Amino acid sequence: MKRIYTILFSAAAILTACEEFQPVFTGNYADPEHQQTEVLEKTHTIKQLADMYTVQGRPIEIEDDIIIEGVVITTDQPGNFYKSLYIQDETCGMEIKLGRNGLYNEYKLGQTIYVKCKGLTLGMYGYKDGNYGGMGMVQLGYVDPTQEYETSYMEHPVLVDRHVVKGPLGDPVAPIELSESQLPGKNDCQKNNQYVGKYVTLKGLTYAKEIFVLLYLDSNKDKKAASNRVFLSDTNGVEDGDKTHKVTTWAMSEAKMKEYLYAGYWDTCKVGSGNDFLLDENGNNVTLGTLKGDGTYPGVEKAAYAVSQYFTMPGGTEIQIRTSGYCKFSDTEIDPAILSGAKTIDVTGVLTMYQGSLQFLLNDLNGVKIND
Repeated sequence: MKRIYTILFSAAAILTACEEFQPVFTGNYADPEHQQTEVLEKTHTIKQLADMYTVQGRPIEIEDDIIIEGVVITTDQPGNFYKSLYIQDETCGMEIKLGRNGLYNEYKLGQTIYVKCKGLTLGMYGYKDGNYGGMGMVQLGYVDPTQEYETSYMEHPVLVDRHVVKGPLGDPVAPIELSESQLPGKNDCQKNNQYVGKYVTLKGLTYAKEIFVLLYLDSNKDKKAASNRVFLSDTNGVEDGDKTHKVTTWAMSEAKMKEYLYAGYWDTCKVGSGNDFLLDENGNNVTLGTLKGDGTYPGVEKAAYAVSQYFTMPGGTEIQIRTSGYCKFSDTEIDPAILSGAKTIDVTGVLTMYQGSLQFLLNDLNGVKIND
C-alpha cells in the first residue's frame, strides 16, 4: 500500500510541476450518469468539531477518528468562492479548504459529503483582538507549512480523496430567513451561534453608502506592512463625505480597478493605516495621487480586488457583502435605486464573521432581490 501511495504522489507532483505555468481550466462538464457515493456514520456535528478549537492563534491538528457530515451550500462556478466549499448541518456551517478548482463539477449544491478529519487542521481565519476586533470563522483544512495562516488547502488530489467522501445527491438547501435578533454578535462564531456559516436570507437591507477595499503597492512585498497598503475606507481620503470612493460595482476586476484608479477617484487616499502612514522626505503623507506618475500610477499594484459593500438591516445592524474581484459578477453595476437608498434588497447566501463584523457571501447575483 505504501508503494502505491508513493507512486500516486510522485505522478501528481510531476503533473503539478507541468501545470505550474498553465491556466487552470474550470469548464462545465456534463453531470455523470452515476456518481459513486457512500454513506458513512458521522461521529461529530460540525459544532462539536468547531468546539475543539479553543485558543485563538493555536490551530489544532486532529488526531482522533472524527467524521463530520454536511450538505454543500456553495458553488465556485461563478467564482466568488475559491478552492473551498461550505457545508452545513443542523448545528452550524464550516468552510472546507480543498484547494481544487472546478469544485462545482464534483460537489453539487445539496449533496451530502463526509469529511474524515483525522490528520486535518482546525483553525480560525479573521480573528482580531481588541476593541475594534472580534471573532472570525473556524475552518477545516491542512497544516500551513508557512505558518502565515492557521489552516491551508489540502491541495493534493490524494489528500482530498482520502479525507472527503461524496455522499448522496440532494436538492439545494432552502435558506433560513433570519431576524436581526438571531444574528451573531462580534464575539460569536460557529461555537455559539447556530447560523454562522449557514445558507440564510436577510431581508430589507439598505445601502449604507460605504465600502472597504484593501489595495497594495506591490503584492510581492509584505502584504501586512502598512507602507505597502492603501485602505479605501470611511476615513481615508474622504474629503467630500463620499465613503463609497466612487465604487459602484460589487467588486473590481483588474480592468475595473484601473478604470477607477486612473479616474483619480482615490488620489487623496494615504498609504498606510492606523498611526503608521508612509511619509515622504519632507514628512508629508504619501497618497495615491503622489504615486500618479505619468497617469498610470506605476507604484500601485494593478489587480482584481475584493470589495465589501456595506448595508444596514432595518434595526441598524451592519452587513458587509464581500465579493471577489475574480468572480463573474465583480464588475456588475449595483442598481442606482439601491445606491441611492430608494430601494432595499433581500440577500441570500452564506453568513460569515470577519474580525467581529458580519460578512455575507453570495453564490451569484440570484442571491440579490430588489424590493419595490
